[in-house]
Amino acid sequence: MKATVYVTIKQNVLDPQGSAVQGALHSMGFAEVGKVRIGKYLELELDTTDRSEAETRITAMCEKLLANTVIEDYRFELEG
Repeated sequence: MKATVYVTIKQNVLDPQGSAVQGALHSMGFAEVGKVRIGKYLELELDTTDRSEAETRITAMCEKLLANTVIEDYRFELEG
């Protein structure tokens, strides 16, 4: 089973990396770009066919390592 995990900075948390990218894009002539938020994209292959077990395990992985839940949100999708 394949899990796709998306980790993003919470909306109320300042994103200095996103602000830097926005400024760079503006300086390169892309003035139409508004707010930029930076995140992480992960693909994980899981050795299980049990969807419920996969959801439980991915949630645990996100809570313990993949996302800093104080400042980040996460979501995931499962295939297979």
